[in-house]
Amino acid sequence: MLRVGLTGGIGAGKSTVATRLAEHGAVLIDADRIAREVVEPGTPGLAELVAEFGDDVLTPDGALDRAAVAARVFADEQSRLRLNAILHPLIGARTAELVAQAPPDAVVVHDIPLLVEGGHAAGYHLVIVVDAEEAVRISRLVDARGMSEEDARARIAAQADRRQRRAVADVWLDNSGSRDLVLAEVDALWADRLVPFEANLRLRRPRPPGSPHIVAHDDTWPAEAERALARIRLAAGDRLVRADHIGSTAVAGLDAKDVLDLQLTVPTLDDADAISDALSDAGFVRGEGHWFDHPQDDGATPRARWDKRLHYGADPARPVNLHVRSVQGPAWRLALLFRDWLRASPAEVAVYTDIKYRLARAHAGDGTIEHYADEKQAWVDVAFRRAEMWAERTGWTP
Repeated sequence: MLRVGLTGGIGAGKSTVATRLAEHGAVLIDADRIAREVVEPGTPGLAELVAEFGDDVLTPDGALDRAAVAARVFADEQSRLRLNAILHPLIGARTAELVAQAPPDAVVVHDIPLLVEGGHAAGYHLVIVVDAEEAVRISRLVDARGMSEEDARARIAAQADRRQRRAVADVWLDNSGSRDLVLAEVDALWADRLVPFEANLRLRRPRPPGSPHIVAHDDTWPAEAERALARIRLAAGDRLVRADHIGSTAVAGLDAKDVLDLQLTVPTLDDADAISDALSDAGFVRGEGHWFDHPQDDGATPRARWDKRLHYGADPARPVNLHVRSVQGPAWRLALLFRDWLRASPAEVAVYTDIKYRLARAHAGDGTIEHYADEKQAWVDVAFRRAEMWAERTGWTP
């Protein structure tokens, strides 16, 4: 199933987006509702809280006195840690139960206010952040919730800021305007991204081939790559050696196809095969067939092909090629060297850019990048030698 994290600051209007996604058929899991549910009267959770903090955390009718708990934990760090030690396992267990009940083709939307603060983003295939201008949020909190302006500002200041939320946002929804505007964005998101993303994931469907198309360098590519790499690192677990953004989109100022090339380095290709399903489940579907890199040789003694594994990003709005290479082979190092050499060589970037555009025009009607890539490889093979000389001269190491 597709796991979507939905978050946003207080007063941003996250519930509007959550409700609309549920109307489209998403399975909505509300973290705040679960947090209340696990400490209702008669639950083991409430009994644990009373045993830990005493009867003064109860109201006269036996319910949890949330104000009393808040006053205690916000004034005492140890109390906060003890509270979390009780609640987090209960919330996690209940969340897992609800996810397990969802059908295999579900789009599960987890409405979680503290997704950023809790460092949970990598656990979702996609993170949606709902935002609004601070003045709009304050107005909503004062008018709709009866807060004082001072209290509203304090609540906003206590949460993750806009920069922190942008770092994890695959989708950024500005809800400062009318309700109809953000609902139209949600409708398009559901139809154009979430539904096909779920299908690609469930059916293990790779990205369809297409002709090469070069676009201007996008300054958001590194941040997009880092979000994908966080998911890859989580899926790889202890078989990870390193994970990196490689290729043209990793070089500032270099125009490229709008496809992120990422590299996962593992101890052996047996390790690559062992985590293949985990990577596919995380949103990076394994490509069928025999994949390898062009071997580099001295012209006299050809070397065996450099085998690897290739996975494709299942998100239709963010194409990704994930190259899984063994540290036992030379290709992982060469990919990093080529990237760093280009970053240090503006003149080479200019030449490479011209070659890319010329070959993309020549192969615009191919319907595949195969011939474009084969012709480009001739320049790359020679460039590798210049990169190796640069590495020797500068003392570069991966």
